[in-house]
Formats: sequence, structure tokens, C-alpha cells
Amino acid sequence: MKQIYTKTGDEGMTSLRDGVRVPKCDPRIETNGQIDQLNVHLGIVRSMLGDDEANRNLIHAVQRELMTIMSHIATPDDSINPRELHAAEITGELEQAIDHSNYQGGFVVPGGGSQLAAFIHLARTQVRTVERRLWSLHREHPVDSDVLVMMNRLSDYLFVLANEKE
Repeated sequence: MKQIYTKTGDEGMTSLRDGVRVPKCDPRIETNGQIDQLNVHLGIVRSMLGDDEANRNLIHAVQRELMTIMSHIATPDDSINPRELHAAEITGELEQAIDHSNYQGGFVVPGGGSQLAAFIHLARTQVRTVERRLWSLHREHPVDSDVLVMMNRLSDYLFVLANEKE
């Protein structure tokens, strides 16, 4: 069995993409931790969508893009990340899904309908946390503007989706 632990983080340090060591409380690490948590929430939602293939596929595309975003965040400012961002394209797909939804407006209290809707709301609130972390990170380490827009649209999409699944 391959050994999973390295013991290199035992003193509160971790590595960015190119091996640069930073404290585990570095804003890039904190932001990636929040994105990782969002990805887990989205995975739960995706697993619960049943035969809703369109939303399952869109959420899976978002999850893959989140992994690319994490890679970019973990890349030191003076390095180039070879992984191409597709945040603008994902934003377009999210907007199309919102535009084709049957959302009629209004707010709901999460948990009053289905368990799926409650989990979607949980993912939506995590998107908002990620969005705040990204804007804070952007002050020190520039974040691609398409990523910032994608996060804002993702929370809108999840709000509409949750309302549809209530």
C-alpha cells in the first residue's frame, strides 16, 4: 500500500503547487479548503439528483472547474499554471440553466421542503463563503475575474435549483 502521510505538514506548513512552503493559515490554503468543502457539498447534491441528468452534468462540470481553480490558487504568483480555466464558459452554462428554470421568484426557508433542496441550500451558502474568501484573497493574490463572476452565478443557480426541488 502506498504511504499517504508525509509528515511534512506536522509543523503547520504546507506546499503550494511548485513546492513553495507556506503556513497552513495562508489565505490561499484557507480559500482552497473552503472550495474543497464546496466541492464535497456539490458532490452530495449531485448524488441526490437522481435522473436529473442536465443538473447532474452541470454540477459535475462545476466540480471539475473547482479543481482547476484550486490549482490556480495554489500556484505561486510568480509561476504559470498550465491548466486552462473555463470559468467563463461555466458561467454561461449556469446562466442558461437559470434562464431555463421555472423559478417564479421569492424566498423560502431552507428545509421546509425536500432533503435535496436543503442540501442544495447548504451548498449555496458554502458558495457564498468561497466567494468572500476569493475576494479577500484577491487583495493579496489576484484571482481571475471570471472565477469571481462564476462563483456569484453559481450561488444564483443553486438558489433557483433549490427552489425547484422544494
